[in-house]
Amino acid sequence: MKEHIIIGTRGSDLALWQARFVQEELSKLGIKSDLKIISTQGDRVQDLNFSKMEGKGFFTKEIEESLLNGEIDMAVHSMKDLPTASTSGLTIGGVSLRENPCDVLLIRQEIYKEGNPLGLGEGSTIGTSSNRRKALIQYLWPNINHKDLRGNVPTRVQKLREGHFDAIILAKAGLSRLGLDLTGLVAKELHPREFIPAPAQGVLAFQCRDEDAETLAVLRKIHQGITIETTNVERKILKILDGGCQLPVGAYCERDLLNNYHVWACYTPSLDMPLRVVKVSLSTSAGLAEEVVQKLKDESKS
Repeated sequence: MKEHIIIGTRGSDLALWQARFVQEELSKLGIKSDLKIISTQGDRVQDLNFSKMEGKGFFTKEIEESLLNGEIDMAVHSMKDLPTASTSGLTIGGVSLRENPCDVLLIRQEIYKEGNPLGLGEGSTIGTSSNRRKALIQYLWPNINHKDLRGNVPTRVQKLREGHFDAIILAKAGLSRLGLDLTGLVAKELHPREFIPAPAQGVLAFQCRDEDAETLAVLRKIHQGITIETTNVERKILKILDGGCQLPVGAYCERDLLNNYHVWACYTPSLDMPLRVVKVSLSTSAGLAEEVVQKLKDESKS
């Protein structure tokens, strides 16, 4: 078995937490590892919304290039950041268990409205860089405004504390992993069946070169297969719609105790058009993503 692995990662607090988590998992197998921090386009360009940036893979492209060049042995990604079309020569060798996939609304305590279902007054401003979240805000809360917010998780929370926004929306998984101090803020979990998360939100993906049999063998030992059953459906919906992290697409799949699959999805070609939201249930995951996409398209025609 491979005895030493170089892990490529972004340099944000959350990305480093994710990479160190993998280091701990490898350590349990007796494998030593080092981290190589790689700057990505999404890290460097902080003054543009994702919709104004060209291409896909804003947080993954440079890391994948390092993999292909043999500078690192594996990469740790937030799976929701990975383009659905695999880069030639690379493969996903494993995934983590799924952290809570929901989004969280963080509200400044001083403007929080007790008794209000949302906790925000009419005309309040929510900070987010995600077009999916913006579309859901417009759909669910038409009297609430949204405003662009970039930066890593601690930076976004600090901007909220400084009063640049009344509230912000972040992934529960990132907040949980970082264990940030949220004193003075009200945190409201947004149910994923209603405020639909990004496909595969809360899951880590472990990527390596597809000919690197030794690293693949290691990644299989930390792979959590149960996660794939639902996230494959979510990511296939995104792939059929030819979307990246800039496209307003949400997808959340659950499997019940009777092995039936249930998917909640939302989509709009642009923020200027109404958001379409659907739920589809099937007894098998085969053809489920295609049925969800067809129903979303049918809704767009109605």
